Amino acid sequence: MYSLSSSSSNGALRTALPMGVRSMSQWWGHVTEAPKDPILGISEAFKACTHPDKMNLGVGAYRDDNGKPVVLDCVREAEKRIMGNCDMEYLPIGGLSDFCDHSIKLAYGEEAACIAEGRVASLQSLSGTGSCRLMADFMHRFKPEAKIYIPKPTWSNHHTIWKDARVEEALYRYYLPETRGLDFDGLMSDVKDAPKGSFFLLHACAHNPTGVDPTAAQWSEISGVMKEKGHFPFFDMAYQGFASGDCVRDAQAISIFLNDGHELGCSQSYAKNMGLYGQRVGCLSIVTGNKSEASAVGSQLRLLARPTYSNPPVHGARIVSTVLGDAELKAQWYNEVKVMAERIIDMRAKLRASLEASGSTLPWQHVTDQIGMFCFSGMTGEMVDKLAKDHYIFMTRNGRISMAGVTSGTVDRLAKAMHEVTSA
Repeated sequence: MYSLSSSSSNGALRTALPMGVRSMSQWWGHVTEAPKDPILGISEAFKACTHPDKMNLGVGAYRDDNGKPVVLDCVREAEKRIMGNCDMEYLPIGGLSDFCDHSIKLAYGEEAACIAEGRVASLQSLSGTGSCRLMADFMHRFKPEAKIYIPKPTWSNHHTIWKDARVEEALYRYYLPETRGLDFDGLMSDVKDAPKGSFFLLHACAHNPTGVDPTAAQWSEISGVMKEKGHFPFFDMAYQGFASGDCVRDAQAISIFLNDGHELGCSQSYAKNMGLYGQRVGCLSIVTGNKSEASAVGSQLRLLARPTYSNPPVHGARIVSTVLGDAELKAQWYNEVKVMAERIIDMRAKLRASLEASGSTLPWQHVTDQIGMFCFSGMTGEMVDKLAKDHYIFMTRNGRISMAGVTSGTVDRLAKAMHEVTSA
């Protein structure tokens, strides 16, 4: 349909245009296509590939040894108990209180002094991404002069989250390519050189994308320097239990910092360790100096959440609360998360053994030294491209392998392909 032509004040005839074109050009004609998310691009390439033996090692989601998604038995049992017994009413802005109580005990310890003293502000969030974003918004509002120090490298979304919250970012050294391990000296130097009162984003365990974690002794040194400098540690804990198979061990960094007297923040996600990817259930908590501070901080976090998403979804929080609130289900979950972690550890051992048996002269010890869902292989972007083109194996161009996508039936083919592209 076209608009009618009409005369302007000087008598010239305006050209007829399709209805709506003028308004679209006026308002949104300047908007360009956003760059594709790198993980989404991998998934699209994988779906477009028709080879029967294709492998998707880009997505960070657990698969069993048949390459199939997993719903934990404890989760299924929790769903049975919830089904037909709960309403669908809105949760409070801060979410399900039982869920938050169980979450902070999981993160800080059942007998943590900060919990007993009422010094922890917490609220249910939209998984780990939502927790990080709320923390970034909280920083922008109440510590606008502070920088967030982010490890190099890190999960790519970290950069976008703090940037969009208008928090200034700086990088600190973390990974040493030459050793495929931790750049501890560089990290410590950057912590010491950062302005007093800076914020540091720390991966509590199973660092993404490198799989490289500090030892307990190194965490203790990091904590000491941060305490001396007056820095605020913020832990992103997306893989508790999923790294070593032991939830207590995977939270040891936080325990070390608490024992040293830090106030700190923590983002928790139940996507990986409870398999609740699509439920978007997480918890943001901040350990403060006293009970009144915790009350004030909690109120401000809820104030930030209200215009963002009003209140969080209920189903996933009820599942987590049911599992963690029942001794038998909790014990079952501990066992199931241990099974998932051990399968990944086993795939690491098999991949390394197969690479070494292939005749490769490159060192592959880092495959088993690293921990968690991802292996930072050391392959270049060009090598990754060749894997996709010649072997139908897809992963991110930084060489990160999602070990959760490797199975007993595919590990040897992966090793053979990696040997081929790294030997060329």
